[in-house]
Amino acid sequence: MPTNRKLGRTTDIRKAMLKSLTTDVLVYGKVETTLPRAKEVKSIVDSIISLAIKEKDNYEEIEVKIKRAKLDTKGNKITELVKSKNGKEFLKVVKEEVTEKRQKDMPTRLNARRKIMRKINKVKDSDGKNIDIPAKLFNEIAPNYAGKNVGGYTRIVKAGPRKGDGAEVAILQLI
Repeated sequence: MPTNRKLGRTTDIRKAMLKSLTTDVLVYGKVETTLPRAKEVKSIVDSIISLAIKEKDNYEEIEVKIKRAKLDTKGNKITELVKSKNGKEFLKVVKEEVTEKRQKDMPTRLNARRKIMRKINKVKDSDGKNIDIPAKLFNEIAPNYAGKNVGGYTRIVKAGPRKGDGAEVAILQLI
């Protein structure tokens, strides 16, 4: 009966640690950790990438009408002076209606996106903007591995014992 490694942690701490390591591998491409942790995270990352490969092209293009503020050449919003019913004047932002093409996920891809979000943490880049990891998986990582057989998207490289406690250190990286 297969079981997952307990890694000397309670369930909630272990799950949080594995989510963090999985997120780091997907965002940065590699992570340095102990060998048992790397082996556990490898299976999670491989399953996530397999799911992304399966669902990478499962969307449809739709046109959406959007109302947004009209911008001048410098990127500032254009305003106009308007009178209210009681006679007061105020500035009103000029709106324009534009149609854009967007990707709409099919139900199975949406489900895959939700499964991926359950196994990773939300991350912000250096500018403070959220990184959309499922989009990165579907658009960047999955096309790289599309022709590959099932599994084997990551590799574990042993780096030797750690200086402080002698634990076996390994580098888990995307191939």
